[in-house]
Amino acid sequence: MKTVNHWIGGKTVEGASGNYGPVTDPATGEVTTQVALASTAEVDAAVRVAKEAFETWGQSSLAARTKVLFAYRALLDAHRDEIAELITAEHGKVHSDALGEVARGLEIVELACGITTQLKGELSTSVSNRVDVAAIRQPIGVVAGITPFNFPAMVPMWMFPLAVACGNTFVLKPSEKDPSAANKLAELAREAGLPDGVLNVVHGDKVAVDALLEHPDVAAVSFVGSTPIARYIHTTASANGKRVQALGGAKNHMLVLPDADLDAAADAAVSAAYGSAGERCMAISAVVAVGAIGDALVEKIRERAEKIKIGPGNDPTSEMGPLITAAHRDKVASYVKGAADQGAEVVLDGTGHTVDGFENGHWIGLSLLDHVRTDSDAYRDEIFGPVLCVLRTETYEEGVALINASPFGNGTAIFTRDGGAARRFQLEIQAGMVGVNVPIPVPVGYHSFGGWKDSLFGDHHIYGNDGIHFYTRGKVVTTRWPDPSEAPVGVDLGFPRNH
Repeated sequence: MKTVNHWIGGKTVEGASGNYGPVTDPATGEVTTQVALASTAEVDAAVRVAKEAFETWGQSSLAARTKVLFAYRALLDAHRDEIAELITAEHGKVHSDALGEVARGLEIVELACGITTQLKGELSTSVSNRVDVAAIRQPIGVVAGITPFNFPAMVPMWMFPLAVACGNTFVLKPSEKDPSAANKLAELAREAGLPDGVLNVVHGDKVAVDALLEHPDVAAVSFVGSTPIARYIHTTASANGKRVQALGGAKNHMLVLPDADLDAAADAAVSAAYGSAGERCMAISAVVAVGAIGDALVEKIRERAEKIKIGPGNDPTSEMGPLITAAHRDKVASYVKGAADQGAEVVLDGTGHTVDGFENGHWIGLSLLDHVRTDSDAYRDEIFGPVLCVLRTETYEEGVALINASPFGNGTAIFTRDGGAARRFQLEIQAGMVGVNVPIPVPVGYHSFGGWKDSLFGDHHIYGNDGIHFYTRGKVVTTRWPDPSEAPVGVDLGFPRNH
C-alpha cells in the first residue's frame, strides 16, 4: 500500500509516530493509501527547520524570491494533469473540476510572481527639518497553513506562495483525507529552486493542529474549513499570541427576482449547487425565489439536475463524482431524508443513487428541496453536499431580510435585469462576496477572498492585498541626517563650504 509521508527540509521524512490514517478512493470505497499522522515532536521538527530557513530566506532579495516563483509557476503548469489526477484519486471530483482547482491556485502563484509592487513601501520627505519618514513591510517568520479536503491543491496555493514571496517560511498541514497533492506541490517547489525548509508539509490530525496552534515559533496561522473549527483555530491561536486568518463555513444564497432570466438562473443554480458535488464553501445551497416565479424556477432546476451524469472522476463523461467519505455521504443523505418531516417538498431525492460497477463508492445523487423553512435543519446547517434548498418570499425586501438573518455571510448572488435592484442588493446584503448574475462570486487573485459574520474569524481575508498584509507587518522608520555642509572641520566630503 502506498504511504504518504511528511515533507520536511526539502525531502521526504517517514512518519515516526507509528500512527497512520486511511486514504480512500471515493469512487470504489477502497483504502488505497495510508498517510502518516504527525506527533507533536514531528511538528516541532518541521517548525524548527522552517525557523532555521527563515534566517536566510527572510533576508533574501525580492529578485531571488520571484525568480523561484516564476520557475514554480512553469512547473505547476506543466504538471496540471498529474496534480489533477491525484486530486481525483483521493477527493473524487471529476477531472475537469480538479483542473479548474489547479488553475485557480495558479492565479495566486502568478500574483506572488508580481509581488514586488505590492511590497513597495512609502516615503515622506522633509516632514520636519531634514527628517524623512518611511513605512516598510517585513516578513513575520514561520507561518502555518491548515487546509481542508475539498480543495487539496487550490487552498494551499492560496496561502504559501504569497507567504514565501513575502519572505516567510511555511508549514502546511493539509487534510489527511486527500494528502498527496500537497506533497506534489512541495516537491515541485523544491524543483523550482525553493530552498530547503522554506516549505514543509506535515500530515496529521488534531494532534498536529494543536501542536501548530500552540508552538511558540509559529507567528501566524491561516485556516480554511468549517465554522466550528475556524472558531476554535482563531480562539486557540490568538490565545497563544499568533496572528490568525480563519475562514469558516457558509450557507450561500441566490436571490432570484421576478424579472430574471429564469433559464440563466436555473443553469447557474445547478452548476453552483451541484458542481464539485456541493463540497465547496462557495456552493449555492439556498435559492430564494421572489414572487410568482418559484414554481417555474424549480421545474427548470429539476429538468437540468436530472440530466447530470454521476460517475467516477476519471471518467471523462462524468459531470459529478462521489463524496469524500461514506460517513459524509450518510450525513448529507440524512438531511434529505429528514426534510419532508420539517415541512419541505422533496422534488428530487438523490439518496439512493448508485453507479454500476462501483457499488461500494460514496455515491449520492442530486437532491432538490422546495418550500424549505428557515427553521429546518436542511436550511440552517452547512450540508456540504449536492442538496439545494428553495425558499419562497413575496418581495425583494423579504428576501434580503431572510438572507441577512443567516449567521453566515460568505457569498451571495442576485439574478435580475434591474440595475437599480442589483445596486441596492450589493450595498444592503451582509456578505463578504457578492455576485450580480454570477452564482459563485469567487474573486480573482488580485482581490481578496473572505466572508462576514460566522464565515470569517480574524481581520484579514485570504490572498490579494489582504493576504499580503497578513503575511507581513509594518514598520515606520523616522530618519534625520545632518547636512553634509555641517561635517566636522578636516573632513572633506567634496561639498563646497558656505562660509
